[in-house]
Amino acid sequence: MWRRTYLILLVIRIYFALSPSYLHPDENFQGPEIFAGEHLPSREVHTTSPLLLSLSPLLSNDGEYPVADLLTSQFVEQVYSYPAHLTWEFTSSKPIRSIFPLWLSYGLPMTVLKWFWTETGSGSTPPYLIYYVLRGTMFGLSFVLEDWAIHELITSPRHRREAVVLVASSYVTWTYQTHTFSNSLETLLVAWSLVVIQRILENKQHSSVLACSILAFTVVAGMFNRITFPAFIAIPAVQLIPHFFKKPFAFVSLALSGIIFSLVAIYADTRFYSSSPVSISDIFRKPIITPLNNLLYNSDKTNLASHGLHPHYQHFLINAPQLLGPVYVLLIASIFSRSSRSNFSLLNMRALSALTGTLILSVFPHQESRFLIPCVPLLLTCFRLPNARVFLVTWIAFNSIMGLLLGVYHQGGIIPAQLQIPTIISNLNPGLEKAPASQETANVFWWKTYSPPLWLLGDAANITIKTHDLMGIPGRDMLEKLGKTVPRCSDGSILRYPRFSGSKSNNDRRVVNPTLLVAPNSATFLDQYVRSENKDESQDDRLSLQLDPLWRYDCHLHLDDMDFGDDGILPTLKRVVGRRGLNVWLVTRACG
Repeated sequence: MWRRTYLILLVIRIYFALSPSYLHPDENFQGPEIFAGEHLPSREVHTTSPLLLSLSPLLSNDGEYPVADLLTSQFVEQVYSYPAHLTWEFTSSKPIRSIFPLWLSYGLPMTVLKWFWTETGSGSTPPYLIYYVLRGTMFGLSFVLEDWAIHELITSPRHRREAVVLVASSYVTWTYQTHTFSNSLETLLVAWSLVVIQRILENKQHSSVLACSILAFTVVAGMFNRITFPAFIAIPAVQLIPHFFKKPFAFVSLALSGIIFSLVAIYADTRFYSSSPVSISDIFRKPIITPLNNLLYNSDKTNLASHGLHPHYQHFLINAPQLLGPVYVLLIASIFSRSSRSNFSLLNMRALSALTGTLILSVFPHQESRFLIPCVPLLLTCFRLPNARVFLVTWIAFNSIMGLLLGVYHQGGIIPAQLQIPTIISNLNPGLEKAPASQETANVFWWKTYSPPLWLLGDAANITIKTHDLMGIPGRDMLEKLGKTVPRCSDGSILRYPRFSGSKSNNDRRVVNPTLLVAPNSATFLDQYVRSENKDESQDDRLSLQLDPLWRYDCHLHLDDMDFGDDGILPTLKRVVGRRGLNVWLVTRACG
């Protein structure tokens, strides 16, 4: 029964690992984007690389990169030469993101894939293959390391089976843990730090030199990955103090290994962020210590305000229930219940790590639900399944709904659309791929979506693709920006394109320097500009800009567009859910 259930859940995990949902821009811009391409200086942005609206508050008003931001971006050795952009975390004068854990998780698989493709394939590695290899890597890490850690942490065979199945049935495992988040890596590092701590404590007769060295690596990797890492292991690590007094050589091993791994991480960061060659002595003379920069940045409340401030109870009352669902109700009941039949065992290292970690993170006013991802497997392993069928039905329903919402539909069209953009442009301009060179430029505007990953465009060598991220600006402002890239009707080269110019029957018309708009189907503001067979030509002529549908992806929801206050609950759900999907339009002018 347990094996069959686990195998079914394994298939579900694979399905969600390969589903192209997009949970947060950080899963791309703090991971694969770093190693996927060359980050070009400002003088080359407008001619040879795509554009992206930075996630930083340091942007200029027109959606272009500020010069000061790009001047800090240096040429660094990358795995691929696809278009890419470093966000403010990597380009500020005091960068706050370490390259050390990211290279091990993303850079190494991409390097191996590039070598393999060079040996067996031709041309550049397709971006879609890189994308799915990275998602497969995250699935593999979760499947092997997370499940293995659960087996190590729980001694009771019966409780171990329940815990493994419970964690494997959580939508957090299906979605967040299979995406390229630093939080997902933190979950694995926290779990294995607890495993090693437990092994050291159980092996009291020996110094556990190797275990201490492994613990040093997980701690250093965890701290350079996210500064929230110590919050989860600080209290459990206190239990090692008596062991270190009895076995001082264990502490020496931990300290020396920690220093060595820290120096390696600092050297990697210093080399990555420096414009000139770096020597070993530079890590002592002018080191770049990203965790320290990160801590100083997040200690300033004015910096956190630019990302959003939350009440201190956000983690306990909103984020934790969102991640745990019905299990959270039983957790609260167990904390305040004196009954011996509690469903939670809270007197163990796993519960201590999760609860104290949540408490410490609640001190900081910027609180997102993904910050608590490491708590999910820890708390679920402390949970004993009740016999009530109501819980089982509720648990399955909760994770099924959240899994489909976040694992399939949440911004689910962005990745497929970005992968499809070069093909769409080629279809608008037949013969472009065979041309040796081209001076043409395609402007692609993204509106009411998350920032698209630039590297997924791949090698669009024969045309420059400029990406403009408009985020959620007002519709009129969006039209104004579109109008600047669409030629005026007075230009003799402008033709009125036939209806549905993206169809096969109309691909004989060559579109020069096309302007594309990518936006959710729920954006009703665009309806009046979309040309269709049922719309009167005279009405089209009265509108300056027109939209011709080229491509559509149905599994896309833009949850940030839900405005219940102005539109009401039912009308909003009908618009956002009923009109789900992401569209790509060709922007033209009505020239009569």
